Amino acid sequence: MMGVMVNYLAVLAAAVASIALGMVWYGPLFGKVWMRLSGFTPKSMKQMRLTAGQAMGLGTLVTLVMAYVVAVLLNLLSVVSFAGAAKLAVLLWLGLSLPLVLGGFLWENKPFALVALNAAYRLVELLVIAAVIVAMG
Repeated sequence: MMGVMVNYLAVLAAAVASIALGMVWYGPLFGKVWMRLSGFTPKSMKQMRLTAGQAMGLGTLVTLVMAYVVAVLLNLLSVVSFAGAAKLAVLLWLGLSLPLVLGGFLWENKPFALVALNAAYRLVELLVIAAVIVAMG
């Protein structure tokens, strides 16, 4: 985008922080709950469409794009404080992420507890991404 300065190192750091958060959230914190609510078993996880490496690669790409977009928006809105970053993250979650995640409950018959777990993750993820980008200015 013309006229928008993006700190690519901050975008990379935000993506790494997001991936680390995901590994903890869907690992030791809520991994077993997520598997149960999703209807997965350790055996069925091995039969997924993508290998773990493919999923991590695509997930990293998606996370980099998300962090870049957050960085652009923070810049366009001249957000330089953690409070401003948190406000933007919550607005993005409320207006974009939450409605998409809720579709799993509304249209895909996913358990509400699973949707709530994923929605909470998306909120924390956006907060972390925005905070890292603002911190690295």
